[in-house]
Amino acid sequence: MLISRREFCGAVGASLAAANINLFADESKPKPLRVIAYNIFKLTGWPHQRKLAQQAVAKGQMAKRMAMELTLHDPDIINFSESPREELTKEVAELMGMNHVRFPSGGNWPGTLLSKFEIIEDQNAPMRSERPKELFTRHWGRATVKLSNGDPWIVHSAHLYPTADPTVRLREIRAMIDSMKPDLDAGRSMLLIGDLNHGPDTEEYKLWINAGWVDTFAKVDKGEGPTIKSDIPKWRIDYVMAAGPIAERVSESRPLFEGAFRLNINDKESFALSDHLPQLAVFE
Repeated sequence: MLISRREFCGAVGASLAAANINLFADESKPKPLRVIAYNIFKLTGWPHQRKLAQQAVAKGQMAKRMAMELTLHDPDIINFSESPREELTKEVAELMGMNHVRFPSGGNWPGTLLSKFEIIEDQNAPMRSERPKELFTRHWGRATVKLSNGDPWIVHSAHLYPTADPTVRLREIRAMIDSMKPDLDAGRSMLLIGDLNHGPDTEEYKLWINAGWVDTFAKVDKGEGPTIKSDIPKWRIDYVMAAGPIAERVSESRPLFEGAFRLNINDKESFALSDHLPQLAVFE
């Protein structure tokens, strides 16, 4: 069927108008908030003894590799445990267009928070009293980010004591909850993200839940959800926890057992970005 020039132009105009309406509708729709907790093994690759991992480190490629893989998941907020030299995490942040804050370690395992939002405040190990030297030898930091709508949002980045004996870890958690209590009591939206070095069947986990934190994976997913190790994952010790109104808006939470995060056990030359898997959580 032939149509006139006027009919053709009218049809094209209508199509463009519809496309513009859809475009503006998409812009007005709130974007989900995407959060990743990741122990990055000092950005040496894992296993770090493998030749290709050592070459990637020697050639200064690891920050770029990390940024490229994380960018596939479009994160808004990222926690790094076991951070390398600060210039490397800053390079990752710059490549991803994110803001950067470093949380010094009581030992040699500093933490890092990356955020697409402005970081308006940060505190390292914000206990109500002086930090005992045996606590937070890994890291714990509190930051406030300003969301795109201007609302402040509190993010705790943490890596807790790693031994099988939970004594020190329990002390760390109780100190953290004591510090968090005013914000928890006020019902503020908060995140707790990082390598907590305990499973979901422990006394440590119960302390978080009893304090009002919500385990995002347990809320929306089923199964074990292990995050370590990245060849054959067996244990879930990395978390994105939420508190306050945001905890009711989690739509997805899962370990990223894929891409360069995952070690190919059939390739003896390959390496993963870390021995841990990232934990992703998405909030509507």
